[in-house]
Amino acid sequence: MHSAFASLLLHVLHFNSFTVYLSEAYDPLDPNGNITIKWDIISWTPDGYVAVVTMNNFQKYRHISAPGWSLGWTWAKKEVIWSMVGGQTTEQGDCSRFKGNIPHCCKKNPIVVDLLPGTPYNQQIANCCKGGVLSSWAQDQSKAVAAFQISVGSAGTTNKTVKLPQSFTLQAPGPGYTCSPAKIVKPTQFIQSDKRRVTQALMTWNVTCTYSQFLAQRTPTCCVSLSSFYNDTVVPCSTCACGCQGNSSLTGDCVNPDSPHLASVVSNPGPDKSSITPLVRCTRHMCPIRVHWHVKLNYKEYWRVKVTVTNFNYRMNYSDWNLVVQHPNFDNLTQLFSFNYQSITPYGSINDTAMLWGVKFYNDFLMHAGSDGNVQSELLFKKDKSTFTFDKGWAFPRRVYFNGDVCVMPPPDAYPWLPNAGSRQEVSLLVLMMTSLVALVLHAYA
Repeated sequence: MHSAFASLLLHVLHFNSFTVYLSEAYDPLDPNGNITIKWDIISWTPDGYVAVVTMNNFQKYRHISAPGWSLGWTWAKKEVIWSMVGGQTTEQGDCSRFKGNIPHCCKKNPIVVDLLPGTPYNQQIANCCKGGVLSSWAQDQSKAVAAFQISVGSAGTTNKTVKLPQSFTLQAPGPGYTCSPAKIVKPTQFIQSDKRRVTQALMTWNVTCTYSQFLAQRTPTCCVSLSSFYNDTVVPCSTCACGCQGNSSLTGDCVNPDSPHLASVVSNPGPDKSSITPLVRCTRHMCPIRVHWHVKLNYKEYWRVKVTVTNFNYRMNYSDWNLVVQHPNFDNLTQLFSFNYQSITPYGSINDTAMLWGVKFYNDFLMHAGSDGNVQSELLFKKDKSTFTFDKGWAFPRRVYFNGDVCVMPPPDAYPWLPNAGSRQEVSLLVLMMTSLVALVLHAYA
């Protein structure tokens, strides 16, 4: 009976956290973030056109990591892809109806991926060949763009006869993005290298893809734990924050770090699982990532926090990772050690959100689970006497994201509380008064 009740309680707790998680389809910290895919027809051919397809990641802190993006669509007619530069389709399809020259792809619904770094120069165009990896807009705008060139046949040869592709999909590398229908827009203009001449595309259409964490995965991917110098309590990540052990419907596999079969399990994900399916260390929270916020020191005019990001995923190294943290004292961040920082202000003058990421070639690469699977830094804040307090959990973050996904926070009533010095003083005063009263009574009877 007790076991059944405990199991039911864990499922209720998980459902509550999952309900909060469902509301994260809209991101209030990056309300206009999206990936825009632009098709520019740059020339007509006897049976179609040549276009440059450009993908811009306008998301402030959500990037696309290895193995990279894949872009799909459905042709409106019987178009084929004669050739590509800077990208390739994953399948050629049935091209048996062609004699002589064979197209690059004859599929009705092609899927295009980026080429790898080191591709020969005669197969490259500008902004291609990064293995599908795209930086976030805030981290590096020059690496937040990808492009490939495509020669389309059996298609229209004028602006009026071209049919726009349909049903666009974007995997990055898994699900999560929903793409709009293609929309014809004003032709793109190109400034020549000498900056003395401007040319323009013959025709341009845009596709906008937006991200939903709920579509990306059924459960969260990170959690937050808390501690402080003024309280011995360490608040761990919530139980079943990202899933529960032994419940395959709520989480992926887990493995103990001392398992003798750890290496073989990590290297062989199994026929029904991909290499990006998490294999996490068995914990109460079952999250691939834990972010720990420790209120470390208190000075007269400053206070100090230590942030540690720990990777519990044995199958994933996180390159170019980032954190987004919301706290009202970020408007007075004085110094940051070993992390990069950029303020995020989606609502004008309110400066309470920071984006943090690793220093290149130092800690921008978060290793898989193990002794090296963590990065850490310290933040020094200047106190604003009108708002600063350690009381009622004020020193802890309001919201935390890892790689663009919101992390599960502990319940507010579990936060480390500031010891109530006032209560101690009241008890001491009461004891003093009682002692004095007893002394007076004894003196009266003496």
